[in-house]
Amino acid sequence: MDLNLAGKTALVTGATAGIGLAIAERLAAEGVAVAISGRDSAKLERAVKAIGAKGSARGVLADPATAEGAATLIAALPDVDILVNNLGIYEAKPFAEISDADWHHIFEVNVVSGARLARHYFPQMLARGTGRVIFVSSESALATPQEMIHYGMTKTAQLAIARGLAEQTRGTGVTVNAILPGPTRSEGIAGFIRSVVDNKDAPEAEREAEFFAKFRPLSLIRRLIEPDEIAAQVAVLASPLGAITNGAAVRMEGGIIPTIA
Repeated sequence: MDLNLAGKTALVTGATAGIGLAIAERLAAEGVAVAISGRDSAKLERAVKAIGAKGSARGVLADPATAEGAATLIAALPDVDILVNNLGIYEAKPFAEISDADWHHIFEVNVVSGARLARHYFPQMLARGTGRVIFVSSESALATPQEMIHYGMTKTAQLAIARGLAEQTRGTGVTVNAILPGPTRSEGIAGFIRSVVDNKDAPEAEREAEFFAKFRPLSLIRRLIEPDEIAAQVAVLASPLGAITNGAAVRMEGGIIPTIA
């Protein structure tokens, strides 16, 4: 299927691995000129090379979780057609042990970074009457995990920003959506699962089974999602074919969230 994305430009943050990298690769394969950001020059270079094998790729060494990093990124990319706010961190931590510094840091990375970039790119999209903003949230936005409440808070905040921006797009060709992936295979997921399960020395498949049984029991697919599965749906939302989806929290979580949610 031709998604009619050839010639578009996109910025995907947090795209040196995992979901972000998969999204960048998929967009590049569709003919999008993709730029990604990263803090580690070696990882950024490897990711750009991987994306470049699919199409047009560019890396910008900058961290939008800081005001300075966002300014650097915007200076390098003053205008884009598609903004994918994927940058995010997570950790398992008992609520009573989450310090003020932890709360501020995770909010700055997961929420403020995307707000900074949208503050620049979104008005330009409205002025042109076309564009896409996508926030990579999580099923944790609607089903707050007891083992990382601070993370769930940031994911809910992303939904609020996305919906608020979408309200301003009435009658334009701009859309703003959030996606809600479930637990997805990535560099950090194995360590995270090991940190919360009881049988930490079990084979990986058994640890995953315990994780879904105890921590995500409502999952219908009962497995980790592959980054490519998320990327395929994001590409549709980013394309002209996704024009009727706006202001939505699009579930890509394998059935963890009940339909009534």
